[in-house]
Amino acid sequence: MRKLILCLCLLIGSMAAKAQCGAVNDAIKPGETLSYELKFNWKFIWINAGWAKMTVNEATYKGMPCLRTDLESYTNKKIDFFFKMRDTLTCITTKDLVPVYFRKGAEEGKRYTVDEVNFSYRNGLCIVDQQRTLRGNTDKHHDEMEVCVYDMLSILLQARSYDPTDYKVGQKILFSMATGRAIEKQTLIYRGKEDFKSENNVTYRCLVFSLVEYTAEGKEKEVITFYVTDDRNHLPVRLDMYLNFGSAKAFLTNIEGNRHPLTSIVEEGK
Repeated sequence: MRKLILCLCLLIGSMAAKAQCGAVNDAIKPGETLSYELKFNWKFIWINAGWAKMTVNEATYKGMPCLRTDLESYTNKKIDFFFKMRDTLTCITTKDLVPVYFRKGAEEGKRYTVDEVNFSYRNGLCIVDQQRTLRGNTDKHHDEMEVCVYDMLSILLQARSYDPTDYKVGQKILFSMATGRAIEKQTLIYRGKEDFKSENNVTYRCLVFSLVEYTAEGKEKEVITFYVTDDRNHLPVRLDMYLNFGSAKAFLTNIEGNRHPLTSIVEEGK
């Protein structure tokens, strides 16, 4: 009986942690595919740099029905001469968007790293086992947190399911993210609404968010600015990325399998 009660307590604790870290998925359905064009800023000129594709599909992970999200980013041959990038990210979440596994393989320049994160939940804790492998050396970390921890894809999936109706300009959304090496506090700031005209001449009404870091002096440093459609899909249609070697942008070029009608379209392309 004692063991049975203990097992029930562990199960309830696990379910509580998952419930706290999950979200009602109202934005995404399996089969969604988003294609992007990448552009880099080179000496004040924006040049075509490559492509990215994000897909969401059903998956089974440790016997549990899940969602698998894959994001691939590639530079083209012209850019490879200056800076080669081959990034492949995989995120597995439960159906209610609780993260359970994340992997990032990143070939950037002459450097190749693999980050892996395993998430588990017990007694109300989020347990994070992560590691980074670089040049054959693996650095492992184990953390047990009383707060929810996400990876860079699962937090994007969760954010797409948030209801922004009552957001105020300047409002901050705080969360913890596993990077493969550590758990870092991150800040997302709501910037307001703005119309964005895509590469195929479709104009979307967008919600704008900024992912920021803070300097030692406490000043905000923009890392990524997200433009997401102001409809129930919350599709990322534009990302502005501020990198160590310059800046880059990703523009949505094709949408397949969106869950809801694109009511954010202000003007159709001609």
